[in-house]
Amino acid sequence: MKASRIAAAGAVSGIAVLALSAPAFAHVSVQPEGAAAKGGYAVVDFKVPNERDNASTTKLEVNFPTDHPLASVMPQPVPGWKAEVTKSKPAEPLESHGEQITEVVTKVTWTADGKGVEPGYFQKFPVSIGALPEDADQLVFKAIQTYSNKEVVRWIEVPQEGQDEPDTPAPVLKLSAAEDDAHGAAGSSDAKADDAEAAAQNTAASSSDSGSGDGSDTTARVLGIVGIVVGAAGVAYGVLAGRRRNSGAAA
Repeated sequence: MKASRIAAAGAVSGIAVLALSAPAFAHVSVQPEGAAAKGGYAVVDFKVPNERDNASTTKLEVNFPTDHPLASVMPQPVPGWKAEVTKSKPAEPLESHGEQITEVVTKVTWTADGKGVEPGYFQKFPVSIGALPEDADQLVFKAIQTYSNKEVVRWIEVPQEGQDEPDTPAPVLKLSAAEDDAHGAAGSSDAKADDAEAAAQNTAASSSDSGSGDGSDTTARVLGIVGIVVGAAGVAYGVLAGRRRNSGAAA
Protein backbone atom coordinates (compact mmCIF):
# COMPACT_ATOMS: atom_id res chain seq x y z
CA MET A 1 0.00 0.00 0.00
CA LYS A 2 2.77 2.40 0.91
CA ALA A 3 4.58 1.67 -2.34
CA SER A 4 1.44 2.33 -4.38
CA ARG A 5 0.82 5.60 -2.53
CA ILE A 6 4.38 6.73 -3.13
CA ALA A 7 4.08 5.86 -6.84
CA ALA A 8 0.79 7.75 -7.10
CA ALA A 9 2.25 10.76 -5.35
CA GLY A 10 5.25 10.69 -7.69
CA ALA A 11 3.00 10.54 -10.74
CA VAL A 12 0.93 13.49 -9.52
CA SER A 13 4.08 15.48 -8.83
CA GLY A 14 5.44 14.69 -12.28
CA ILE A 15 2.21 15.80 -13.94
CA ALA A 16 2.25 19.01 -11.92
CA VAL A 17 5.83 19.75 -12.95
CA LEU A 18 4.99 19.15 -16.62
CA ALA A 19 1.91 21.33 -16.38
CA LEU A 20 3.88 24.16 -14.83
CA SER A 21 6.77 23.87 -17.27
CA ALA A 22 4.66 23.52 -20.43
CA PRO A 23 4.22 27.26 -21.05
CA ALA A 24 7.97 27.78 -20.83
CA PHE A 25 8.58 25.23 -23.59
CA ALA A 26 5.79 26.47 -25.87
CA HIS A 27 6.27 30.20 -25.93
CA VAL A 28 6.63 32.50 -28.95
CA SER A 29 10.29 32.70 -29.91
CA VAL A 30 12.57 34.28 -32.52
CA GLN A 31 15.51 32.65 -34.27
CA PRO A 32 17.71 33.89 -37.14
CA GLU A 33 18.08 32.01 -40.39
CA GLY A 34 21.86 31.88 -40.31
CA ALA A 35 23.75 34.66 -38.55
CA ALA A 36 22.40 37.79 -36.88
CA ALA A 37 25.59 39.82 -36.71
CA LYS A 38 25.84 43.32 -35.29
CA GLY A 39 25.67 45.94 -38.02
CA GLY A 40 24.36 43.48 -40.59
CA TYR A 41 21.06 42.25 -41.97
CA ALA A 42 19.27 39.02 -41.14
CA VAL A 43 16.13 37.03 -41.78
CA VAL A 44 14.50 35.98 -38.52
CA ASP A 45 11.64 33.58 -37.88
CA PHE A 46 9.00 34.23 -35.24
CA LYS A 47 7.93 30.74 -34.23
CA VAL A 48 4.41 30.42 -32.83
CA PRO A 49 3.39 27.06 -31.36
CA ASN A 50 -0.24 26.40 -30.43
CA GLU A 51 -0.34 25.39 -26.77
CA ARG A 52 -4.11 24.99 -26.53
CA ASP A 53 -6.10 21.83 -27.20
CA ASN A 54 -9.42 23.51 -27.92
CA ALA A 55 -8.50 26.67 -29.82
CA SER A 56 -6.39 27.86 -32.75
CA THR A 57 -3.99 30.79 -32.91
CA THR A 58 -5.58 33.34 -35.21
CA LYS A 59 -3.50 36.46 -34.60
CA LEU A 60 0.09 37.42 -33.75
CA GLU A 61 1.35 40.90 -32.94
CA VAL A 62 5.11 41.50 -32.75
CA ASN A 63 6.35 44.81 -31.37
CA PHE A 64 9.74 45.93 -32.62
CA PRO A 65 12.23 47.55 -30.22
CA THR A 66 12.05 51.33 -30.00
CA ASP A 67 15.36 51.67 -28.16
CA HIS A 68 17.10 50.19 -31.20
CA PRO A 69 14.84 51.02 -34.16
CA LEU A 70 15.44 49.14 -37.40
CA ALA A 71 15.57 51.02 -40.67
CA SER A 72 14.43 48.03 -42.73
CA VAL A 73 11.67 45.58 -41.75
CA MET A 74 10.06 43.44 -44.46
CA PRO A 75 7.77 40.53 -43.58
CA GLN A 76 7.67 37.57 -45.95
CA PRO A 77 4.20 36.59 -47.19
CA VAL A 78 2.80 33.58 -45.32
CA PRO A 79 0.01 31.60 -47.00
CA GLY A 80 -3.24 31.86 -45.07
CA TRP A 81 -2.15 34.98 -43.19
CA LYS A 82 -2.46 38.72 -43.79
CA ALA A 83 0.40 40.93 -42.58
CA GLU A 84 -0.14 44.52 -41.49
CA VAL A 85 2.83 46.83 -40.87
CA THR A 86 2.59 49.71 -38.38
CA LYS A 87 5.07 52.58 -38.64
CA SER A 88 5.91 55.57 -36.47
CA LYS A 89 8.55 58.28 -36.23
CA PRO A 90 11.70 57.38 -34.31
CA ALA A 91 13.07 59.66 -31.61
CA GLU A 92 15.90 60.53 -33.98
CA PRO A 93 16.03 60.05 -37.75
CA LEU A 94 17.97 57.03 -38.92
CA GLU A 95 20.41 56.94 -41.80
CA SER A 96 20.46 54.06 -44.24
CA HIS A 97 22.51 53.97 -47.46
CA GLY A 98 23.01 57.72 -47.33
CA GLU A 99 19.33 58.52 -46.82
CA GLN A 100 17.49 59.65 -43.71
CA ILE A 101 14.70 57.40 -42.46
CA THR A 102 11.90 59.31 -40.74
CA GLU A 103 9.54 56.34 -40.26
CA VAL A 104 10.33 52.92 -38.89
CA VAL A 105 8.30 49.77 -38.37
CA THR A 106 7.18 49.45 -34.76
CA LYS A 107 4.79 46.52 -35.11
CA VAL A 108 3.82 43.74 -37.50
CA THR A 109 0.45 42.03 -37.09
CA TRP A 110 -0.41 38.73 -38.74
CA THR A 111 -4.10 37.77 -38.93
CA ALA A 112 -5.27 34.36 -40.13
CA ASP A 113 -7.50 34.23 -43.19
CA GLY A 114 -8.58 30.69 -42.37
CA LYS A 115 -8.18 28.34 -39.43
CA GLY A 116 -4.84 29.73 -38.26
CA VAL A 117 -2.45 27.58 -36.22
CA GLU A 118 -4.47 24.59 -35.12
CA PRO A 119 -3.80 22.52 -31.98
CA GLY A 120 -0.70 20.36 -32.33
CA TYR A 121 0.94 22.63 -34.94
CA PHE A 122 3.22 25.65 -35.12
CA GLN A 123 3.80 28.41 -37.65
CA LYS A 124 6.87 30.46 -38.62
CA PHE A 125 6.62 34.11 -39.65
CA PRO A 126 9.84 35.20 -41.47
CA VAL A 127 10.94 38.84 -41.44
CA SER A 128 13.95 40.52 -43.00
CA ILE A 129 15.44 43.10 -40.62
CA GLY A 130 18.42 45.46 -40.51
CA ALA A 131 20.68 47.06 -40.04
CA LEU A 132 21.12 45.41 -36.65
CA PRO A 133 22.53 47.68 -33.92
CA GLU A 134 26.25 47.58 -33.24
CA ASP A 135 25.92 48.67 -29.60
CA ALA A 136 23.60 45.90 -28.35
CA ASP A 137 23.95 42.20 -27.63
CA GLN A 138 20.27 41.35 -28.09
CA LEU A 139 16.92 42.66 -29.29
CA VAL A 140 13.65 42.09 -27.45
CA PHE A 141 10.42 41.66 -29.42
CA LYS A 142 7.32 41.70 -27.23
CA ALA A 143 4.57 39.58 -28.77
CA ILE A 144 0.83 39.10 -28.26
CA GLN A 145 -0.85 35.82 -29.25
CA THR A 146 -4.62 35.65 -29.77
CA TYR A 147 -6.67 32.46 -29.96
CA SER A 148 -9.91 31.67 -31.71
CA ASN A 149 -11.71 31.57 -28.33
CA LYS A 150 -10.64 35.22 -27.76
CA GLU A 151 -7.96 34.25 -25.24
CA VAL A 152 -4.93 36.56 -25.33
CA VAL A 153 -1.43 35.65 -24.13
CA ARG A 154 1.09 38.45 -23.75
CA TRP A 155 4.67 37.31 -24.25
CA ILE A 156 6.20 40.50 -22.90
CA GLU A 157 8.31 39.60 -19.87
CA VAL A 158 11.99 40.28 -20.49
CA PRO A 159 14.21 37.39 -19.31
CA GLN A 160 16.94 38.48 -16.90
CA GLU A 161 20.38 36.89 -16.83
CA GLY A 162 20.92 34.71 -13.79
CA GLN A 163 17.19 34.42 -13.07
CA ASP A 164 14.61 31.79 -13.87
CA GLU A 165 12.74 32.19 -17.11
CA PRO A 166 9.48 34.07 -16.61
CA ASP A 167 6.12 32.43 -17.31
CA THR A 168 5.50 34.51 -20.44
CA PRO A 169 8.94 35.47 -21.79
CA ALA A 170 9.29 37.87 -24.69
CA PRO A 171 11.11 36.64 -27.80
CA VAL A 172 14.79 37.62 -27.59
CA LEU A 173 17.16 37.73 -30.56
CA LYS A 174 20.81 37.21 -29.62
CA LEU A 175 23.25 39.18 -31.77
CA SER A 176 26.62 37.75 -32.75
CA ALA A 177 29.87 39.68 -33.15
CA ALA A 178 30.21 41.89 -36.20
CA GLU A 179 31.54 40.02 -39.21
CA ASP A 180 35.04 40.85 -40.50
CA ASP A 181 35.45 42.87 -43.69
CA ALA A 182 36.87 39.84 -45.48
CA HIS A 183 40.48 40.89 -44.81
CA GLY A 184 40.87 37.91 -42.54
CA ALA A 185 39.45 35.60 -45.16
CA ALA A 186 41.67 37.14 -47.82
CA GLY A 187 44.72 36.78 -45.60
CA SER A 188 43.85 33.16 -45.01
CA SER A 189 43.46 32.60 -48.74
CA ASP A 190 46.78 34.34 -49.44
CA ALA A 191 48.49 32.18 -46.86
CA LYS A 192 47.02 29.06 -48.42
CA ALA A 193 48.12 30.27 -51.85
CA ASP A 194 51.64 30.92 -50.55
CA ASP A 195 51.72 27.46 -49.02
CA ALA A 196 50.53 25.93 -52.28
CA GLU A 197 53.13 27.87 -54.24
CA ALA A 198 55.88 26.81 -51.84
CA ALA A 199 54.74 23.21 -52.11
CA ALA A 200 54.77 23.47 -55.90
CA GLN A 201 58.28 24.91 -55.81
CA ASN A 202 59.44 22.15 -53.50
CA THR A 203 57.90 19.57 -55.80
CA ALA A 204 59.60 21.13 -58.82
CA ALA A 205 62.91 21.24 -56.97
CA SER A 206 62.53 17.62 -55.96
CA SER A 207 61.76 16.66 -59.55
CA SER A 208 64.80 18.62 -60.72
CA ASP A 209 67.02 16.96 -58.16
CA SER A 210 65.61 13.61 -59.11
CA GLY A 211 66.29 14.32 -62.77
CA SER A 212 69.89 15.37 -61.98
CA GLY A 213 70.38 12.19 -60.02
CA ASP A 214 69.09 10.08 -62.91
CA GLY A 215 71.48 11.87 -65.25
CA SER A 216 74.44 11.25 -62.95
CA ASP A 217 73.53 7.58 -62.63
CA THR A 218 73.32 7.21 -66.42
CA THR A 219 76.72 8.85 -66.91
CA ALA A 220 78.28 6.62 -64.31
CA ARG A 221 76.83 3.54 -65.96
CA VAL A 222 78.15 4.58 -69.41
CA LEU A 223 81.59 5.25 -68.01
CA GLY A 224 81.53 1.91 -66.22
CA ILE A 225 80.65 0.05 -69.40
CA VAL A 226 83.33 1.92 -71.35
CA GLY A 227 85.84 1.02 -68.67
CA ILE A 228 84.87 -2.62 -68.83
CA VAL A 229 85.19 -2.63 -72.63
CA VAL A 230 88.58 -0.90 -72.48
CA GLY A 231 89.74 -3.31 -69.80
CA ALA A 232 88.59 -6.31 -71.81
CA ALA A 233 90.36 -4.97 -74.90
CA GLY A 234 93.52 -4.52 -72.88
CA VAL A 235 93.36 -8.06 -71.60
CA ALA A 236 92.80 -9.43 -75.10
CA TYR A 237 95.70 -7.40 -76.46
CA GLY A 238 97.91 -8.73 -73.67
CA VAL A 239 96.94 -12.33 -74.43
CA LEU A 240 97.64 -11.93 -78.17
CA ALA A 241 100.98 -10.24 -77.51
CA GLY A 242 101.98 -13.11 -75.23
CA ARG A 243 101.12 -15.69 -77.83
CA ARG A 244 103.19 -13.86 -80.48
CA ARG A 245 106.20 -13.82 -78.21
CA ASN A 246 105.90 -17.51 -77.45
CA SER A 247 105.61 -18.31 -81.16
CA GLY A 248 108.75 -16.26 -81.97
CA ALA A 249 110.79 -17.95 -79.26
CA ALA A 250 109.81 -21.39 -80.47
CA ALA A 251 110.94 -20.56 -84.02
